[in-house]
Amino acid sequence: MKKLTIFVLVLFLATMLFAQGGKETAAQADGRPTIRLLTDATGIDDKSFNAAAWRGIVEYYGDSWENTPNRGKLYDVVTAQTQDMYIPNLRQAADEGYDLIMVTGFTWADALGEVAPQYPDQKFTIVDVDWVGQPNVMEFIYSEEQGSYLVGLAAALQAKEDGIKDPKFGFIGGVPGATITKFEMGYVQGIRSVFPNAQIMDYYANDWGKPELAKAQAKNWYDMGVYCIFSAAGGTGNGTIAQAKEYRMQGKNIWAIGVDSDQYEDGIYSGTDSAVLTSMLKRVENSSLMVLKAVEEGTFTGGVVQMGMADEGVGYSTANPKLSKDVVKLVDAAKADINSGKIKIYKTYKDALANGAAPQGLAALDD
Repeated sequence: MKKLTIFVLVLFLATMLFAQGGKETAAQADGRPTIRLLTDATGIDDKSFNAAAWRGIVEYYGDSWENTPNRGKLYDVVTAQTQDMYIPNLRQAADEGYDLIMVTGFTWADALGEVAPQYPDQKFTIVDVDWVGQPNVMEFIYSEEQGSYLVGLAAALQAKEDGIKDPKFGFIGGVPGATITKFEMGYVQGIRSVFPNAQIMDYYANDWGKPELAKAQAKNWYDMGVYCIFSAAGGTGNGTIAQAKEYRMQGKNIWAIGVDSDQYEDGIYSGTDSAVLTSMLKRVENSSLMVLKAVEEGTFTGGVVQMGMADEGVGYSTANPKLSKDVVKLVDAAKADINSGKIKIYKTYKDALANGAAPQGLAALDD
């Protein structure tokens, strides 16, 4: 009886160990790595930055946004409602044995910088950061200023084609910092390549998940005669699109510009009519695909990976049929000139000011 009891106990413990190692076993049997995506409070439904990272993960495993049979087996996502959960969430994912842990956005940098050295055999990746500097962290940064130049140029050319004299433009940012400044500076320079003295206003919500703030600011600006507003603010920027939809439905000739993901469909208010003229595409999904492939092939290394227009890291959307074909031709020509170096775009407010490429008085921060 004693031997039987011991046997049952051993069997129970073995079963428990197998269950705890289920993800690793599934990965080995499947031949693909496991990954956990960790996001800020806006989650993968932000229709922007986090959504793009998740889309790449889902695509890697052959799933789709609507159909995710491998979720919970090979990949999953955890959303941190507050920043004090960043470190616990990182440690939990590492303790659970995921092959790769991915975080999105510079707000994760400090937490990752603390946790990564504690788990030297764990592979991590972060997007929008190039200063963590750990051998087990692959860091992706994007040339946001390039894609933003294109959407600023598109908006200005569209205004010119509409016959608008001295059009005004707005920019709404989330949390100010070097990354969002690249969005704003590119946008400003794209506009000013058409209207050198264009009036450009900016506003920072200091939050990634408060669309009501962007909506209120957008309404104020549209009422003041602003033609187009570009928001680089995560979920906050959805408020700009919501207000633009309301005003387009009323027949007002105003526009919003989407960010990160193509937000054309989010702006649809009737048939194929969308309030989103174009979107600055920041193809974060390509980072997800690249790093997962590196883990699977055993080529993962820590360090910084730059994603620019030349390697399809950034671009712009032509999904809206109201975006003039003539405008598209001119924007595509500018895209080629950026790739060749003919068009120079300043990444920082300091440099843009010094070269007369941006107006005084903007709220952009370079660090």
